[in-house]
Amino acid sequence: MARVELESIGKSFGDTAVLSGINLDVEDGEFLTLVGPSGCGKSTLIRIIAGLEPQTSGRIRIDGAPVDDLRPHERRVAMVFQSYALYPHLSVFANMALPLTMQRLSLWERLPLLRLLSARRRRVMPGIAQEVRSVAAQLQIEPLLLRRPAQLSGGQRQRVALGRAMVRHPGVFLMDEPLSNLDAKLRVHMRSELTELHQRLKSTFVYVTHDQVEAMTMSDRVAMMDAGRILQLGTPAELYARPANVTVAQFIGSPAINLLPARIEDGGIAVLADGSPILRTLLPPGSTATIGLRPETLRLLPPGDPTRPAPFQARLRRVENLGAECMLHVDLPTLPGQGLVIRAASAGDLTPGTMVGVAYDPAAAHVFDASGNRVAAVATAAPAARLAQAEGRVS
Repeated sequence: MARVELESIGKSFGDTAVLSGINLDVEDGEFLTLVGPSGCGKSTLIRIIAGLEPQTSGRIRIDGAPVDDLRPHERRVAMVFQSYALYPHLSVFANMALPLTMQRLSLWERLPLLRLLSARRRRVMPGIAQEVRSVAAQLQIEPLLLRRPAQLSGGQRQRVALGRAMVRHPGVFLMDEPLSNLDAKLRVHMRSELTELHQRLKSTFVYVTHDQVEAMTMSDRVAMMDAGRILQLGTPAELYARPANVTVAQFIGSPAINLLPARIEDGGIAVLADGSPILRTLLPPGSTATIGLRPETLRLLPPGDPTRPAPFQARLRRVENLGAECMLHVDLPTLPGQGLVIRAASAGDLTPGTMVGVAYDPAAAHVFDASGNRVAAVATAAPAARLAQAEGRVS
């Protein structure tokens, strides 16, 4: 295990800054995921940790020791690449053994002809072979050791790439989108395998992905990145339940959060563009806000249900039937161009064009101010008089 500390890491390519002031501590044995859209700088950051790319500014420490001037193989880290980076002319065994032969044998002992004369090589190789087979047994790829990469499936190649990293017994595993080349079913399976591998090895994992599902299901903590900065660092539950800003709220959660622009009137009441009050906030009158409603917190009600709290009247546009659940896409007639996505157990007998009532829980809403930052105050329902007014307007 090892602790990784990043202090004020910056990286520029010419006049283009891709990382700006990254501060991050990865604890011993932690599974930390860097997540964000393409181009946010997450792959560059993990390459800097690995020593494959020099930072423009800042310092890196592993187990408290500076590693900025150390070469990649001196940092006690192992990298697993998106493309697997396996040598096509070598067998699985040779690919996995390569880091150990590079470390334990001299250059001439590795040359094709001269190595046959080396007595030391004959003494060292049995130990290397035993270590490779031990790791192969953990990954259940022993029957594949004599095959070439071209003879393997995507999942098998991924295991070989992991095995090549594991034989080095690194303090830190660095993984740059290792599952992105796999099909959807295999990605789900490999997510489980990687999680179990981390629990078994108890090593430090730094994992890069643009897939928020991977980040949410595998990680101890998640660092959400955008435009070369860390927007929020926390557990998956924290990023989902308390997103720091609109960008995090939009990225975390599937399907994406519904966002409604609003203006703040007297009493902190957030009012939509059609004049409908939606909830009360602590924002000052005259300011603007964005209200976030996650699809799973919305529910369908029959039109005219008197129990609905400030409901929307919506027209069903499309139903996505996913088997165990449905995604209902609705339009809001009083808010042209504005729609909502609702996650429901079933669409029942609803058909496109049907008018439905949509209810929401104000306490489950997210409120963001004009700058896009989360407002810490808990949202509450707007006053009853305003709700009655809203029901008269939208029904």
